[in-house]
Amino acid sequence: MAEAGQPQLLGANAATTSVVLASGSRFRAELLRNGGVPFTIDVPGVDEGSVRDSLRAENATTEDVATVLAELKAVAISRKHPDALVIGSDQMLDCGGVWFEKPVDRDHAEATLRALSGKTHRLVTAVVVARAGSRIWHAMDSVTMRMRPLSDDFIQHYLDVVGEDVFASVGAYQLEGLGAQLFTGVEGDYFTVLGLPLLQLLEFLRTHGVLAR
Repeated sequence: MAEAGQPQLLGANAATTSVVLASGSRFRAELLRNGGVPFTIDVPGVDEGSVRDSLRAENATTEDVATVLAELKAVAISRKHPDALVIGSDQMLDCGGVWFEKPVDRDHAEATLRALSGKTHRLVTAVVVARAGSRIWHAMDSVTMRMRPLSDDFIQHYLDVVGEDVFASVGAYQLEGLGAQLFTGVEGDYFTVLGLPLLQLLEFLRTHGVLAR
């Protein structure tokens, strides 16, 4: 289990309440670190594709899928660390009823950007906190993203500059970087776009003594 983050403005129970991030996302880790949350990382081995396909066959909503996947990750890791508060999260991109996944290669990333170009899509982010194998808290948020029409030249230039970072996002973009050039409008919470409903999560951690009130 990897160490991550340095404590800032800790609550009275912080020394006895450990926090584990059940995610390999460096963006989520950076959000927690910048928010002053002391935590470690333990990445779950959840087969997200199979779960997503199964839920799609059951006509589950985008919100349902994001929540189920976030819970599976949090619960799996909380069984290994029963005394810890384990944070699991998942993000779903829905454009006109089509779900997008993280691109696996440059061709896939290019196809994703072409499909989203000039359209409005929803980015749904769920976060779940589990303890001792059970969910004890969750939050959900969604953001509306309006992408401008992208030229072929821009898409190629963008992929050249961003490199492998495009594989870390379901939409092949990071809003905090060059990805900002893809959009004409964003309606919703910035942190949700980056991968966590951070403000809600920080409030939960304050109520559990991890952070100072």
